[in-house]
Amino acid sequence: MSAPIDLQATFIPNDGEFFRVKLALEIAIDEVVNEPGCIRYELTEATEEKLVLTEQWASEEDLAKHSKGTAVQDLNESLSALLAEPVKVERV
Repeated sequence: MSAPIDLQATFIPNDGEFFRVKLALEIAIDEVVNEPGCIRYELTEATEEKLVLTEQWASEEDLAKHSKGTAVQDLNESLSALLAEPVKVERV
């Protein structure tokens, strides 16, 4: 069995859009935590300047399915006009 995959996604909201970005993330979190292979998917930092989502997936396959899933598509659509820059996703 492979080691879990740890990720951190950073979201930089446009001025005045912090609460809308946070709400969109909270909606996505409610959906994603029930996806197969999701070990952790939670907001770990939230300030007016940035929000950080910490993720852990059981396998590359689970992460790939998540990345193509409807929750991510819906989130990206919700955030399309709310972010000052593209989401930065890093493996940690």
